[in-house]
Amino acid sequence: MFHGTITEELTSHEEWSHYNENIIEDQKDFVYVKFNGLHLKSMENLQSCISLRVCILSNNFITDIHPLQSCIKLVKLDLHGNQIKSLPDTKFWSGLKKLKLLYLHDNGFVKLKNICMLSACPSLIALTMFDCPVSLKKGYRHVLVNSIWPLKALDYHVISDEEIIQNWHLPERFKAYNHRLFFNFCPALKKGSTYDDEINNIKHIISKINEILAHNSPVLIVQRWIRGFLVRKNMRCLCNSLFLKLLIHCPIECQHGEDAY
Repeated sequence: MFHGTITEELTSHEEWSHYNENIIEDQKDFVYVKFNGLHLKSMENLQSCISLRVCILSNNFITDIHPLQSCIKLVKLDLHGNQIKSLPDTKFWSGLKKLKLLYLHDNGFVKLKNICMLSACPSLIALTMFDCPVSLKKGYRHVLVNSIWPLKALDYHVISDEEIIQNWHLPERFKAYNHRLFFNFCPALKKGSTYDDEINNIKHIISKINEILAHNSPVLIVQRWIRGFLVRKNMRCLCNSLFLKLLIHCPIECQHGEDAY
């Protein structure tokens, strides 16, 4: 059992070198931290990691995430399986402008009002909150989907247009929770994964979510059709304009050709 701060626990941990093989010595230059399942209680030493982009601190005993407020370059934050019961205010989340993937499932969140603080996170694409008490509340998904505007995927499903546009009843293919919208974007962690592996995985997840939306969002399908129509229309106008110019200049060229003989 290891309890206390990150520095106290991990410097003497037998796998310290393994977990830090992709991290350089100076904390302010850390870009990748992966300390899962080490019974950590605190993360205050991370407040100096201002370059941190990927932070995995799952399956610990963490209750307070305020030390992460200085980690403004975070792209992925995995805190699932901890003992967090409340989230910081909107000022905290508005500072994480690059955060795209946030894993908070299997924690102690109870109040919907508190988790709505995430609405201030400007780039959040995917979020997990399943296996938290709040996920059992009526309207949980509806509130989150309509509070966090950039959100595209919640728990195991990409968000349907039906969940965003009120009283819009769609065919079965486009309905919420349809199997076409299912995507497990929080697979089990792989031991020994590197920073590059994590970045590639982030890109894959975002690309897959966008691909699912492109094929299963009526709004995006109609927008794509309209854009295609406008492009074809502009191309026809351009072709017609070029054709008229050719008609105007052809007789002159022909006349010059006759004079040459």
